[in-house]
Amino acid sequence: MVPPEMLGFQPYETFQLLIETGGVDRTNTLLIAACDAYARRGKPTVPEMEQFEALAARLFPTAGPQARAKGAAILGRAELLSPALERLVVENIGEDLIPFLEGAVELSDQTMLDIIARYDVPACATLAARADLSNVVLAKLFQMNSRKVYRALASNTHIAPRGAYLSALARSAQMDHLVAEALGRRDDFDAALLAPAFFDLSDTHRVKVIQAFANRTTPTAPISRTIEQLSVASGELTKALMKLFSENRRPEVTRLLSQITGLDEVRCGQIAHDVTGASLFVILRAFGATAYDGLKVLIHATSHDSERSRALADFATLFGAVSSESMAYLMSAWRGEVNLLELSKPQHQPFTQASTRTPAMAPAHNPVVEQAIEALAKIGVRRAS
Repeated sequence: MVPPEMLGFQPYETFQLLIETGGVDRTNTLLIAACDAYARRGKPTVPEMEQFEALAARLFPTAGPQARAKGAAILGRAELLSPALERLVVENIGEDLIPFLEGAVELSDQTMLDIIARYDVPACATLAARADLSNVVLAKLFQMNSRKVYRALASNTHIAPRGAYLSALARSAQMDHLVAEALGRRDDFDAALLAPAFFDLSDTHRVKVIQAFANRTTPTAPISRTIEQLSVASGELTKALMKLFSENRRPEVTRLLSQITGLDEVRCGQIAHDVTGASLFVILRAFGATAYDGLKVLIHATSHDSERSRALADFATLFGAVSSESMAYLMSAWRGEVNLLELSKPQHQPFTQASTRTPAMAPAHNPVVEQAIEALAKIGVRRAS
């Protein structure tokens, strides 16, 4: 039991005497008692903190492993720790390090830099999720070649994706679908930069990437010249695709898409079998399809469920908001032909900020959708007769 007069750490000599005259067992008891007393004290004064630092520096090295871990865990709950005390906690807390890093109200830059220098990936990923990261610490975290760390950085909304950080996150998204998904959930990240990861994204985020190209100019896409040189007209292309999809000849769709886009057959197979219609929309719009003709293809290509009308209404809106040139640029991004960071330049920013509520408010009975469905119904009647 610790005498009451020891709880304030004024009689430092008393602790010193107990350390010098006792063995390891007594040191273990003293360490845990001293850490508990410090943690219970609330916010200490500067002299009290300095006195406890000196005491802890003597106790931790001479205590046993279990006592050091227990003492560090108790000390980690203190209201205020100096960098020296943080270092003692980190060095001795063992398997409770992650909870400490998650729960600590404040951590000094030096403590975080020491952890990063050890390349402790789980601990660094925990740091990457904190809200109080300085530019010095962030720079070190972004230099780490770790998916876990980048996933935490991508999910941390306290980090503004600008400059070098934006570039690093965009590159990481191309290699890790979880980073891409995390960035897709953010409202402050330009979803257009996720174009190379398009096929790794969820259905909602694929549409979000397309929406990010609405009302913005893009650099000239390398594939634009190929599109111009094709002899097939937009109307002929949509008719051919509608026929193939209506007869469920998706392998032939794959071959046709490969011929006209230059994408490999694996990627074209993904597009042909994408029942959400998002990737097919990109192709149709890049080749100049209108909402009327494009929707007739999408109606045959997409799945028939309760959400289809809503999705088609969204695409009908996008046919008007997204230019053929921007979708050609998106296709070139799939082919790895463009530097997407060019989109961060002022001249390529959206000139009308689309509301995040637009997709949710899209009318369930879009006139263009209804016209396309009506036209298809007439075609069906003529075939039946």
